[in-house]
Amino acid sequence: MSRFKYISFAILFSCVILQSCKKDAEKMTREELAQELGKEKYYSKLLSYAENAGVETDKFTVGEASRVFALLEETGYGHQPSIRYVNKKIKADTAILRKAAEDLVKGEDVDKVLDNLEPEYPVYKNLKKHYARLIKENKKDSAAVVAESLNAYRWIRRQANGAPRVVMVNIRGAYLTGMDASGKDIITMRTVAGKRETPTPTIDTYATSIVTNPYWNVPKSIAIKEIFPKASKDASYLSRNKIEIINGKGEALNPEDIDWESMAADKFPYRFRQETGEDNSLGLLKVEIKNPLAIYLHDTNARYLFASNQRWRSHGCVRVQHPTELANFMAGEKLLENDSLAEPDTVSLPPKWHKLKKRIPVFLLYLGADCNEKGDLLYFADVYKRDAPRS
Repeated sequence: MSRFKYISFAILFSCVILQSCKKDAEKMTREELAQELGKEKYYSKLLSYAENAGVETDKFTVGEASRVFALLEETGYGHQPSIRYVNKKIKADTAILRKAAEDLVKGEDVDKVLDNLEPEYPVYKNLKKHYARLIKENKKDSAAVVAESLNAYRWIRRQANGAPRVVMVNIRGAYLTGMDASGKDIITMRTVAGKRETPTPTIDTYATSIVTNPYWNVPKSIAIKEIFPKASKDASYLSRNKIEIINGKGEALNPEDIDWESMAADKFPYRFRQETGEDNSLGLLKVEIKNPLAIYLHDTNARYLFASNQRWRSHGCVRVQHPTELANFMAGEKLLENDSLAEPDTVSLPPKWHKLKKRIPVFLLYLGADCNEKGDLLYFADVYKRDAPRS
């Protein structure tokens, strides 16, 4: 009986100790947690895990308290990839980072805690497996490419900030993926991206609205280099292509009233606008995304281009293979029935704006590696020749 009491007391004492530790971790300040995790018994395991996730740990090798939370943030949320325009950098969730630190101090398994800290996206999990394999096979260059993609998905998770849906375009691979909040692929399609001479910029932003039957307001660069020279030499060019001349008041002018010979392309005081319809270069719709670079996603009246494996043909905007599928996915409801552009020749349907009810993050990235739905690792050619030579 005394032995039973001793065992019961020991169990009770252990529970009290564990409960005490739990309370201590939760009551510790952020600095105290960092100082504890900076100790060798913790920090070496944190570094090892981060390295296996493709994190460059050189700047974290010294276990100073100030670096502990930075390492946790890098492992879970990554850092900004090479992106030309970022609408707003989202701060990492400090509550989640603190909870991870508390769990680690309580003695929970490092692998389990940090695995929960990373994105749950299936594509991320598959990339991480391939990264481990490449490291084991001593394929450092290939592993480095995959590590960049791992960081990109950590960044996507950070910037998505709990959004119900996310759209990612890989410029380098010329395709689009739409994911739900858990990172599961819901839609995939081919895209046409910018030519090397007019590359699609990398952008981290969000969609604001979907415009059906959009006008094509011709960018100034295209107007100067392409439209004006043709219009000034061929009186019927604009009418054949249903392109209007618009003045500063938004009024359409008669091309025959323009003194083309006295005009210079770079000083043309008007703008060109293509009417809606099946001849419109934007096709059925465009997705407006917030950015100062005049970049958006859109349909096209040259859909045959999606059959090609060489899909870097645009002036910078992104043409999408299945516009209706993308619009319905982003809206979270059925906006359109099909991708048909057919309409009577005498009718030009007016543009209609569909403001999105929820903010949908959109990422235009330049990824050298990614995984398909089967988990296969895919590499993509450096179409814009941006990779620095490796020593």
